[in-house]
Amino acid sequence: MTLVYLNGAYVPYEEALIPVEDRGFLFGDGIYEVVRIYGGRPFALEAHLRRMRRSAAALRLPWPEAAADLPGVIHRLLAENGLQEAMAYLQITRGVAPRAHAFPRSVSPTVLVLTRTVSPLPAEAYEHGVDAITTPDIRWHRADIKTTNLAANVLAKQEAVERGAHEALFVRDGVVIEGSSTNVFAVREGTLITFPLSHLILAGITRAFVLELAREAGYPVCEGPIFLSDLPRLQELFVTGTLSEVLPIVRVDGREIGDGRPGPITRALMQKYRERHEQGDSQGYPKGDLG
Repeated sequence: MTLVYLNGAYVPYEEALIPVEDRGFLFGDGIYEVVRIYGGRPFALEAHLRRMRRSAAALRLPWPEAAADLPGVIHRLLAENGLQEAMAYLQITRGVAPRAHAFPRSVSPTVLVLTRTVSPLPAEAYEHGVDAITTPDIRWHRADIKTTNLAANVLAKQEAVERGAHEALFVRDGVVIEGSSTNVFAVREGTLITFPLSHLILAGITRAFVLELAREAGYPVCEGPIFLSDLPRLQELFVTGTLSEVLPIVRVDGREIGDGRPGPITRALMQKYRERHEQGDSQGYPKGDLG
C-alpha cells in the first residue's frame, strides 16, 4: 500500500481525495516542488523548501500548519513506502472555496506530498546527448514563481515529443530563455553562459549547483543571453533540472551543436554534479542565489 500525505494525515494513495472546488484544480492557484531522492536521502531539500516559501509569498499564499515539517513528512513517506531512488512531489494550493477569481476571505490551504520511484533517463542520453527544439515563449511574465500553471510548458514539451526531441527551449526576443522543465547552459569560446535570474526564468536548484561547480573548477561564467542566432557557433549546450541533472543537448531543430557530441565542460560538470549528490546534502549546497 502506497501512502501519501494530505492535509496533515497519512492516507493510502487511492483514498487521497481533493474536493472539486479546490482552487488548485479550478485556477491552478498553487505552488509545487520536486525533490530528488538519492539512496533514501532528499537532495538539496533546504534549497527546495526555501524556493517554495518564496513562491508562496509571491502568490500571497499563507504557509499552512500542515506544511510545518515537510522534511519529516518526506522522510516518513520514504520509509513507509520503502523508497531509495525516488522523487518527492510537494504541492500547496490556496484550498477549497466556492469558485470566484478573488481570494476567498477564509480558506485552509491544501497540502499534498507524494513519493514515487524515479525512472532515470537511459545512460545513452548522457553519453551521446539528446535533441531539443525551439519554440516561442508564450508563458506569463512570472516564470520565477513555481506555480501549477503549466499549460504553456505542457504544450512545449508535447511539441518536442511529437518532433522526436527530448526538450523544448523557450525563445523570447531572439534569446534562448530556458527549457520547458529545465534551465539552459551554453559554452562559447570556453565561457559558460546561462540566462540571468529574473522574472522570466525559474531559479533552478540544479542551475545554482552547476554555477557553483563551474566556478569552483575555474571555468569562466557569464550570466547573460544565449542568442538564437548564436546556436550554430556554440561549442556545447546542456540543460539542468532536478530529474534531468546535467543533460547534454547535441542537436537543436535538427542542427548539430559543436561536433554533435557532449563537450568536455558538459562532461566535467556532469561528473562533478554526480559526485556532489553521492556525498549527500551535508554541505548545504547550493549556496548561490535562488532569486
